[in-house]
Amino acid sequence: MIYELRQYTLLPGRRDTLIELFEREFVETQEAVGMRVTGTFRVQDAPDRFAWLRAYPSMPARKDALEAFYGGPVWRANRDAANATMIDSDDVLLLHSVGAEPPAWERPPAGATEPPPSLYAATIYHVEDGFSAFFAREVAPVLAEAGVPPVACLETEHSENNFPRLPIRTGENVFVWFARFDPAGEEREVDLPMLKERLTAAPERLLLRPTARSAMR
Repeated sequence: MIYELRQYTLLPGRRDTLIELFEREFVETQEAVGMRVTGTFRVQDAPDRFAWLRAYPSMPARKDALEAFYGGPVWRANRDAANATMIDSDDVLLLHSVGAEPPAWERPPAGATEPPPSLYAATIYHVEDGFSAFFAREVAPVLAEAGVPPVACLETEHSENNFPRLPIRTGENVFVWFARFDPAGEEREVDLPMLKERLTAAPERLLLRPTARSAMR
């Protein structure tokens, strides 16, 4: 599967406005044209950040789905309201799955307002090629032993962006893994000294609180 990890910076106080619009108008309508809205999140401790994960069966399917949605009536009717909440929507990583896919539960119906009690930690490593095999061999067992098993692993998809109307981050090679904590108060980091010589830049760690209709719950 192909994924986009999308991180938006919003105008102060507008995050809930975007989430309400998104969950009402943009979930089923995107999935109807061939993509999967895998997870939608408030970024913890960053009140003006919204992150979400979108999936496609393949790169050709990505192109077809994005053309259908962004050329369709629902986006045209709501794009001004959505864009009016945003400062930046171009922080996007194009990824593919490595092993387990991100988990998904049955999504609550439109109008749901109660978010789940869980929290996801998404850790982004900047790496050289071949890191995923090292992670599976040396890192994942340590995480599992510590009670923080990866529930999904993704790495950079190096295909050309086939829908350039939506920019993606380029010139990077990343590995992203997700851990799930339920309840959120169980969130913790695990010391991983074996990574010291393997990373090409400082890691990024996002604490993600699922929204009411997120399929990752």
